[in-house]
Amino acid sequence: MSKIKVDMHTHSEYSPDSRTPLASQAAAIKAAGLDVVCATDHNTIEGALRLRELADGFRVIVGEEVSSRDGEIIGLFLDKPAPRGLSAEETIARIRDQGGLVSVPHPFSRNRRFHLRRSVLERVWKDIDCIEVFNAREAFTRDNVRAAAFAREKGLPGAVGSDAHRASEIGRAWVEVEEFAGREDFIAALREGSVIGKLTGNYIHVLTRFDVIRNWWARRRTKRSA
Repeated sequence: MSKIKVDMHTHSEYSPDSRTPLASQAAAIKAAGLDVVCATDHNTIEGALRLRELADGFRVIVGEEVSSRDGEIIGLFLDKPAPRGLSAEETIARIRDQGGLVSVPHPFSRNRRFHLRRSVLERVWKDIDCIEVFNAREAFTRDNVRAAAFAREKGLPGAVGSDAHRASEIGRAWVEVEEFAGREDFIAALREGSVIGKLTGNYIHVLTRFDVIRNWWARRRTKRSA
């Protein structure tokens, strides 16, 4: 069977640190030749639902990067958003209660504040479905290597994502897997997946800082004019 390309971590204008319009995101996904994209905006599934409506030649898995008290956790195949601010255990339970899958993004990142620490991972790893072993936005290659080593140690499938916040980042990373029908056989396909990707470069984090400020300023101006 031919393999398909899946990017398991992406953001759009529905994330406060992204300025990628959905139309631009959809065009970039198609241009990159991706077959499946997990749309994982911060603390919302609205962007994922709208991207699914715009999908042309690719499939969208509705997801959310949830801000738990213990760090960020990704839910996939969601029907409704999981609330932010809960513990890691509670967040995982909310995702699982709706039949979703749980992925842990950038677990050993040194350039992010909001990731699950090793102590938390040791508490919850038996309740997660996969862990991100390659994130294109990591500042240090070693952090992806440590994540891959943890996945091997625990026997967890490896997730792969561009973590794209701008359209130009889409296509930087994906996992090649056998075709799957849905959430039921996705993890089985992921276990046999191949990691493809290259780091985006540290400059992208500077641009993200500007995007956060621009989005904050735009929201402030909207409130003033309301």
